[in-house]
Amino acid sequence: MTIVHPIEHAWISTGDTGAQNYDEFADDAEITAVIEANPHSALAVEMPHRAPDSLGKTFADSLPDAVERLAQAKAADRYSAADDVVVLYRITEPGSGNAAYGMFCLVDTDQISTRADEPGLVIRNEDVFIEKVRERVALAEATGHLLSPVLLMQTGQGGELQAELASACEAAGAPATTDTDHGGRTHAVWPLPPGPMAERLCALAGSGELVVADGNHRSLAAQTGGLSRFLAVVTTPESVTIDPYHRLVRELPVTAATLLDSLRTAGATATPLPEPPDTPSQPGQIHLYVEGAGHAVTLPAPPDAPVTDRLDHALVEKVLFGDVLGFDPGDKRIRYIGGDYPARWLRDEVDAGRADLAILTPPVGVRDFVDVNLARQKMPRKSTWFTPKARAGLVLAQLHTPA
Repeated sequence: MTIVHPIEHAWISTGDTGAQNYDEFADDAEITAVIEANPHSALAVEMPHRAPDSLGKTFADSLPDAVERLAQAKAADRYSAADDVVVLYRITEPGSGNAAYGMFCLVDTDQISTRADEPGLVIRNEDVFIEKVRERVALAEATGHLLSPVLLMQTGQGGELQAELASACEAAGAPATTDTDHGGRTHAVWPLPPGPMAERLCALAGSGELVVADGNHRSLAAQTGGLSRFLAVVTTPESVTIDPYHRLVRELPVTAATLLDSLRTAGATATPLPEPPDTPSQPGQIHLYVEGAGHAVTLPAPPDAPVTDRLDHALVEKVLFGDVLGFDPGDKRIRYIGGDYPARWLRDEVDAGRADLAILTPPVGVRDFVDVNLARQKMPRKSTWFTPKARAGLVLAQLHTPA
């Protein structure tokens, strides 16, 4: 019996509602700008307090605005209803035409496992920020809908699922809707009614362990909110890559010289870079940009520590943030910057005075990520920026009638 199911009450976008997920932005002002440019975007529902007409309100105080915006979108026929559907999903890269595949569906919440001794086929092992989880719970309760999927990677029969999804999309004809993201990728969806194909895809998607690649907060929100199932896009290792996930720090409490000296005292090596710092090409080294200069830094890693404790992101948390700066990883002075933002953008933030320190970290490999998860080891928070991202607002799952 599979843990993957059709969406009982789905709403399929008819256009203009697609959006980046709420956690893909480096700055809240960018969210407001996106909503201002496209007020029909699902982002106006997901982040109601960042919509231009709700600025100044708290997230909680803006929830009635979210409910109203979603109701207006439905009334304007920006979504069409569909029951008991699996939704095929294809993301096509501009220029090359290379495609990633997935399927929107519902997945059993009680299958989420967060440690080795906890049974379950859905593996989530990354630390989260609890305030974000509370916001997702509150939004689902207020609107009665899930607007953003959890991205799950099928690790058991990924190759077979990839082939079946590609074939099903090819045979499905014209998509129900398409949407172009900020990177020029084309997102297309096809609702698939009940039948042998939908059953086979659910069986394949649910065969073997599923790893949470994106949406750790949303998956925990499903548990915290008592949902029996959550909205997901199940994809395959062949369809995704992992880009870098960097950090910016503002209000640095020390000078650059003191920072570097403290790192060396903590056991790190730090040498000046002759060129502007960029994303390191290999694990084991990070680049820092502070006071207009770049430095290559190797942080000390205990040789007998678990592999996850030796990851560059974990060492940044422990040595740089904890030992040297005395910061908790959730400190508001730290901004987590995903792979959509190039190294040049981070350096510009420092040069413009909007940040004091840029930390450029090499990406985690997909195979390493899968191995860590299957071993039920914990990844550092905000360490994997999967691409392409599943788009919010293309397929909604209705939970109940909003209060």
